Amino acid sequence: MASKKTAAKKKIKVDKDQARQRVKKIWPLLKKTYPDAKIALNFSNPLELLVATILSAQCTDVRVNIVTKTLFKKYKTPADWADADITQIENDIKSTGFYRNKSKNIKAACRMIIADFQGKVPSTMDQLTKLAGVGRKTANVLLGNVFNTPGIACDTHVIRLSRRIGLSENSDPVKLELDLADIVNKKDWTMFSHLVIFHGRNICKARRPDCQNCPIAEYCPSANDPALW
Repeated sequence: MASKKTAAKKKIKVDKDQARQRVKKIWPLLKKTYPDAKIALNFSNPLELLVATILSAQCTDVRVNIVTKTLFKKYKTPADWADADITQIENDIKSTGFYRNKSKNIKAACRMIIADFQGKVPSTMDQLTKLAGVGRKTANVLLGNVFNTPGIACDTHVIRLSRRIGLSENSDPVKLELDLADIVNKKDWTMFSHLVIFHGRNICKARRPDCQNCPIAEYCPSANDPALW
C-alpha cells in the first residue's frame, strides 16, 4: 500500500520553455498520426453544435450523435427549443444523462439567443459564456469549429494528457487553457485540442496508456512510468 501511495504523489515539474519545445516536437508527430483529426460531434450549424456540446457533458460523443440524429430533425431553431415543453425535452435527451439540468440550460440558452442575439448563436467568448450551460470549454468548441476563431477546448483528455506529457501542472481547465495558450501557436489551438483528444482516445488512455506504440513516447516524461499515469 505504501508504494501505491508514494507513486500516486509523483508529479511532473513543468518548465514552460521545455514545454514549449516539447509541443514543437510532438505537434508534427500527432498531425502525421491523426491526419483526419476533427471534432467527433455531428452538427450542421452553430446551434446544433451548441446543443450537442451541452449534451456531451458526462456522456460519450457516440451516444450524443445517436440522440441528435433524431433530435435535430425535431428542434431546428432556437424558438423550437425555447417554446418546447421542458418535460418533452427531458424525454428526448434522457439517455445522455443529467437530462434535467441539460434541458433547463438548452431552453434558457435558446431564450437568451432569441432575446439578446437576434436569434443567432453569438460568436465571441464573452457572449457565449453568458448563455446557460456554456463555460469556456463549450465556448472554445464553438469558436474553433464554427466561428473560425482559435480555441483550446480543455476536456478530460486534454487535461489528462497535458499533465502526462509535461505541458502543464494544472488540472483546472481554465488555468490549463491559459498554460497551453502560452506554449501552443495560436493558429494551432483548435487542431491541437483535436489531436490531443484523438491521442487520448486511441493511445494514451486513462487507465493504461499504450506507451509501446505511442508516436510521441520519446518526448513524454510519463512514458512507461505507471506512477505518473
